[in-house]
Amino acid sequence: MSDSAVLHIRGRVLVGPGSGGAGEDVRDELWVVDGRISYTRPTGAAARDTTVVEGWVLPGLVDAHCHVGLDAHGPVEKSVSEEQALAEREIGALLLRDAGSPSDTRWIDEREDLPRIIRAGRHIARTRRYIRNYAHEIEPADLVAYVAQEARRGDGWVKLVGDWIDREQGDLAACWPKGEVAAAIAEAHRLGARVTAHCFAEETLAPLVEAGIDCVEHATGLTEETIPLFAERGVAIVPTLVNIATFPKLAAGGETKFPRWADHMRRLHARRYDTVRAAYDAGVPIYAGTDAGGSLAHGLIAQEVAELTRAGIPAVAALSAATWGARGWLGRPGLDEGASADLVVYPSDPREDVRVLADPSRVVLRGRVVR
Repeated sequence: MSDSAVLHIRGRVLVGPGSGGAGEDVRDELWVVDGRISYTRPTGAAARDTTVVEGWVLPGLVDAHCHVGLDAHGPVEKSVSEEQALAEREIGALLLRDAGSPSDTRWIDEREDLPRIIRAGRHIARTRRYIRNYAHEIEPADLVAYVAQEARRGDGWVKLVGDWIDREQGDLAACWPKGEVAAAIAEAHRLGARVTAHCFAEETLAPLVEAGIDCVEHATGLTEETIPLFAERGVAIVPTLVNIATFPKLAAGGETKFPRWADHMRRLHARRYDTVRAAYDAGVPIYAGTDAGGSLAHGLIAQEVAELTRAGIPAVAALSAATWGARGWLGRPGLDEGASADLVVYPSDPREDVRVLADPSRVVLRGRVVR
């Protein structure tokens, strides 16, 4: 499609959440004119060169937890970062929240053909309490200073490692004293940034919420005691269920040296779906993210949405976690009049079967058909 061409998409345009009930916003068609969404039929010269596409339309998908510029060993070359971003684009993930990366990926912002990225700077972890080459590894006395640094480098987010295996205890344990983390979160908020944290364990969660955390990644340790606290405070979770699926393999690899930790990881894995469903039922905000870029490949957001439905979340809510709801949470538009045309077209209704997300008919980024 040329820069001057008009893209006319007709079928069912899913502007907002719903499945046929009150509050649903579904249109029959939209146009892409000069790279932007319009619900008004163009006239004159603008309408002469028109490409017609039919199908079911969603806003560009959101992977709310991935890592562009990172692999299992640390930072990667630009060519690998490009491959990662293209893998996300291919599946229709056009907005990425990069939840920690040691690589400078600002150059991606200059590429019209690559997804938009919201960055959290580099992970901040306790010394020798995270994956090598990933994070700033520091002690609690330096936490406020490093949070301020990453708040200025990121795009409105900071990423902490809230817990990790403690070799002396042989199990997961919190990384930060409550006083230091509360001061760090307050500093991030003063600078206009939100704070999220990697957390697997149960006992890590309440102190972080009480300290003012905005989001928790993974959140496998949620219990009937902490779920109401998350709901009351409006603290979001990004469960990354496609990553939690790897827990049994991780446990098997570490059980000889750390049997308590291995048993703990297996228990967290076994109740993962019950945990997510209980959080949803309690009203905890849930968003879809994959944790791609560490040991996982990019382009897994369709699988993550399917996993949310396996946990018992209704299809429309699972779709919202990767589209309308996620975009609103991150402060980015969806299929709004005049917004940049970042959208995905499917051959059938994704509300009826979310598995259709794995094979989009068309992907449109910044008004151009890229798939």
